[in-house]
Amino acid sequence: MLKVNLERERVPDWGRLYMERYTSRSCKQKCHGPATRDFGLGADQVLEAEVVTSDGQVVTASPCQHSDLFFAIRGGGGGTYGVVLSTTVKAHPTTNVAAQQLSFAPLNSSYVPEFMKAVELLYNAYPNLSDNGFSGYGSWSIASPTPLVYNYNYTLGGPIEANFTIGFTHTVSLFGKTAEEAKSLFAPVAAQLAPFNGRSLFINTTYSSFPTYAAFYSALSGIEPPIGTSAAIGSRLLDRKALTSRRLNETLYTIAGTPEQFTSVNIVFVGGGQVARDGDDKCSGVNPAWRTSYVHNIVARGWAPGADEATKKEVYGDITDGKVGAMKDLAPDTGAYMNEVSHENPSGTPFLPVLW
Repeated sequence: MLKVNLERERVPDWGRLYMERYTSRSCKQKCHGPATRDFGLGADQVLEAEVVTSDGQVVTASPCQHSDLFFAIRGGGGGTYGVVLSTTVKAHPTTNVAAQQLSFAPLNSSYVPEFMKAVELLYNAYPNLSDNGFSGYGSWSIASPTPLVYNYNYTLGGPIEANFTIGFTHTVSLFGKTAEEAKSLFAPVAAQLAPFNGRSLFINTTYSSFPTYAAFYSALSGIEPPIGTSAAIGSRLLDRKALTSRRLNETLYTIAGTPEQFTSVNIVFVGGGQVARDGDDKCSGVNPAWRTSYVHNIVARGWAPGADEATKKEVYGDITDGKVGAMKDLAPDTGAYMNEVSHENPSGTPFLPVLW
């Protein structure tokens, strides 16, 4: 166990990187990271907490005392139940990590259907990949505002260099495995992707190994994106049934949108494993949908500086009723993670069953 003072404490190596991401707001908003599949959501790391309640009392919340408050702060939502001063959290040993970086893009825009088929193939594969130990993060778009696949050299009658705004990329990891083991476990999916390579898509795959989680995190995962952009955002947790559904292809086309929409899709592939096993915790306030889902799928669209209110309203409507609505139809029994939930819900949908 580790006692973490949320203002002052520093924890070395593995624990520091894991706990800095998972304490403070994260214990109240569930929170995820590269280690989530193997060690659980941030909220599930908390064993007890020192909390200032609304009447000014300082109490210790745990399964044995103030258990209702303990339940609430472990996934119930940020900043609504008290001020968390410190937490006692689980500590985990460090381990070696294998990583895979996969990216692909169409040879030209006429191959978007093949690109979308490859994206669908990856979504189909994620549940079984998770069961084999994989987890990570990715993104894709048919018209990204910024390049997704960078300067990939590919020889097809001559070298081609480009920054692709139609593309898919993910970085996934396996704890306690080697790069060769990762390659072997991914081989069935690689075989399904192989017919696309060089015919309709550029595909690039690399594997690497790291002696510790800290080394992996610093090299491949410790990059925070810019904040403060203007965009409409929405999300849905996707379970195995949704990810392997015959309706998935139609849903992916809906959330991809048109090239003029510049929609970005982010894949949070951290479910399964310990996240599912922690569903037995009776003191967890986490949305139960996390326990059955493998992917937290996020869609976003922005607008140009100076856009009028009508333009913004159209974007919000498309995200909320169009794209999130399509994901809700695909996964009707799950919900959403409050950190990336749309501030509006698809028409007629109450927030309570979506978030809790």
